Amino acid sequence: MVYTREEMEKIARVVERHEGLFIISDEIYEHITFTGEHVSMASFDAIYDRVITVNGVSKGYAMTGWRVGYIGAPLWIAKACNKLQGQFTSGVCTIAQRAALAAIRSKSGDRDRMRHAFLRRRDLICSLMSEVPGLKLRVPQGAFYIMPEVTNYLGKKAGEIEIKTSDDLALYLLDKAHVATVGGTAFGAPECLRISYAAADDHIKEAASRIKAALAEIR
Repeated sequence: MVYTREEMEKIARVVERHEGLFIISDEIYEHITFTGEHVSMASFDAIYDRVITVNGVSKGYAMTGWRVGYIGAPLWIAKACNKLQGQFTSGVCTIAQRAALAAIRSKSGDRDRMRHAFLRRRDLICSLMSEVPGLKLRVPQGAFYIMPEVTNYLGKKAGEIEIKTSDDLALYLLDKAHVATVGGTAFGAPECLRISYAAADDHIKEAASRIKAALAEIR
């Protein structure tokens, strides 16, 4: 889900009241939003100097694997992070740094075209998965995942396989349908299953068909 500016402002007001409270704001999906606008937590002046913004190029610029990330933070925090990082990681290679800089500065429109592609895929997978009996689906407002509620399938069996948790269901789909999903427990939503739609349309259609067939065997 994507928070509105009003919701973000309410969070900022809470932080403002507590002088020793800092926010680490992961904004890696800022360029992949379909509803409203991306609102950075650091855009609120009252808490500007208490926000550490974490970002990178893997999602918004399709540079997964280049391992380029960065932060925006008060100088004293940035220096402390730099001191720590220098002791336990190696630096990002110059080629990756230059590529990331070119991506961020680019005016080619590729980022918007990618966002529109993700929007099309979102609508496609939501349409397909809404046809699966027993799934409860909320249409995502950003990123490239859906997290349908799967409680209808928990506590049931597919043959001799018992599905107790969403993690069990993810393993079942991997074994039975050969589709990789992730249980929602790690994301604070144990009743859900996380499915990425960062894939070609044909692959999305095939995966949805396999998931539907495999879930039909759970009783």
